[in-house]
Amino acid sequence: MAKSSVISTDPDVMGGAAVFSGTRVPVQTLLDYLEAGETIDDFLAGFPSVSRAQVIAFLEDAKNRLIEAVS
Repeated sequence: MAKSSVISTDPDVMGGAAVFSGTRVPVQTLLDYLEAGETIDDFLAGFPSVSRAQVIAFLEDAKNRLIEAVS
């Protein structure tokens, strides 16, 4: 899944917050779930408009950016 198809921003959708494409679910919500100790499955159960592929692609991109930033 290409990065551009995973996350989108639009001033008319959730005030321009980064959301999973095709949804109104902010990526920050996933991060909040994970920080609280919830699982990806818990997040997906609460936000069925987001696919597992989107979550994994987002996390892979975040991991790659972090590794690149510290390298």
